[in-house]
Amino acid sequence: MILLDTQVVVWLAFQPDLLSPAAAKAVIAARVQDGVAISDKTLWEIAMMVSRQRIEIRGTLIDFLRATEDEALVLPVDSAVAERSMAFGPRYPKDPADRIIGATALVYGLPLVTVDKAIRASGEVPCIW
Repeated sequence: MILLDTQVVVWLAFQPDLLSPAAAKAVIAARVQDGVAISDKTLWEIAMMVSRQRIEIRGTLIDFLRATEDEALVLPVDSAVAERSMAFGPRYPKDPADRIIGATALVYGLPLVTVDKAIRASGEVPCIW
C-alpha cells in the first residue's frame, strides 16, 4: 500500500500523464496489490481547491469526494498522527496539511507518492516520485 499526496490524487483524476514514471508505476502496482490510501486531510484539501476554483470538477463536490473515497482507503488523523505531525525537523514544510499527510505516511508505515520537492528534500518521509 502507498499513500497519495493531494496533488497526486488530483493529477490522477485529471492529468495522470503529469505523474513521474516511478509514481505511475507505484500507483498501478498498488492498485493491483493492496491498494492506495489517502489522508482524510486530502479530502479537505480537494474541497478547498474546488471552492477556490483551483480545480474544476464535473458534477457536485460531494460526488467527487465520494468517488475519491471509493478509490482509496481514507486514513484518519488520530492521536498518533497528530503527535507525529509535530515532530518534524526544520527542513520539513510548515504547511499543516503537509505535516498531517507526512505524519500519516510515517505512522502507517507507507511510502508517500508526492511531487512536493520540499517534502522529498527533507528526507524525513520515504517518498516515491
